Amino acid sequence: MTYPIDTTVTPEVSAHFDAATNTISYIVKDPASQHCAIIDSVMDIDYAAGRITYDHADALIAEIKARGLILDWIIETHVHADHLSAAPYIQDKLGGKIGVGEKILVVQDTFGKIFNEGTEFQRDGSQFDALFKDGDTYQIGTMQAFAMYTPGHTPACMVHVAGDAAFVGDTLFMPDGGSARADFPGGDAGQLYDSIQKVLTLPEATRLFMCHDYGPNGRDIAWETTVAEEKEHNIHVGRGKSREEFIKFRTERDAQLDMPRLIIPSLQVNMRAGEVPTDKDGRPMLKVPVNTL
Repeated sequence: MTYPIDTTVTPEVSAHFDAATNTISYIVKDPASQHCAIIDSVMDIDYAAGRITYDHADALIAEIKARGLILDWIIETHVHADHLSAAPYIQDKLGGKIGVGEKILVVQDTFGKIFNEGTEFQRDGSQFDALFKDGDTYQIGTMQAFAMYTPGHTPACMVHVAGDAAFVGDTLFMPDGGSARADFPGGDAGQLYDSIQKVLTLPEATRLFMCHDYGPNGRDIAWETTVAEEKEHNIHVGRGKSREEFIKFRTERDAQLDMPRLIIPSLQVNMRAGEVPTDKDGRPMLKVPVNTL
C-alpha cells in the first residue's frame, strides 16, 4: 500500500486530556481554512451511579465555537475499551460525519455475541457515517487526510494521518510507555508489532499524537512525539527489537493486566458509534456479562 503522505501541510492540533480515563482527544484544524476534525472524543460516565455527563465533550464544542471552526469529521481510531465516545452528542451540536475503520463489523460481531445482542443490533457498521478501508482518503477543509489500517490492539484499529500529523490511537504509546495490550478478543501481538512497524515507516519528522498517556515513573502527562523518537527510544519496539521479542514480552505482560475499569460500558456504547443501548421500553441500559470477558 502506498499512502498519500504530504508533510508540507502542518495542521493545527489542540489536545484535551481527560484525567478520568487518561485519554487525549484532539481538535485538528486545516491550516488553510476554518474546517476541523475531532479525534477520539470522550463521554463522561460515573459507572457506579449509572450517570452520563458531557463535560469533556462540551469543552471540545466550546473551543470549536469560540474559534469559529466548522466540524467536518468525528473520527474514532478504534472501538475503545477504556472510555465512551461522545460522537453522537457532538454531531448533534456541531454536525460532521462519524468515521471508523471498516473492521468495526468484526468488532460488532464479536461483542454482539458477548453481550447477547438481539437481531435489532445491526452488525453492518450502519451506526457510522463512514467506514474506512486501508488507504482511504477524506477531506478536512482543503487538507487531505488518510486512514492507515493498524490491527493488533483490536481488529478495527486505524491510524489517521493529516499532513505531518498522525493520530495513532492505541497502536503506540509515548516512547517510555511502549505499546498497548493485544489480549482483547480479536487482538494479536504479532499483528500489533507489524502495525507499529508500518507506522514507523512514516517520515521521521512526522508528529505522532497518542490516544492515552499514564505518566510512567511519575513524569508529567505527554501526548506528542515523533517517528524518529519512537524508533530510537520506544521501550517495546525501539532500536530494532525483533517481532519474536515483542510477542514474548507483550504476551507475558498482558497476562498480568487487569481488564480496563470501563470496558463493559465502553464496548457496548462504542460499537454503536457512541449511542447508549436501550431496553425493550426504550430506557438507556447497559448489560454486564458474567465470566465472559
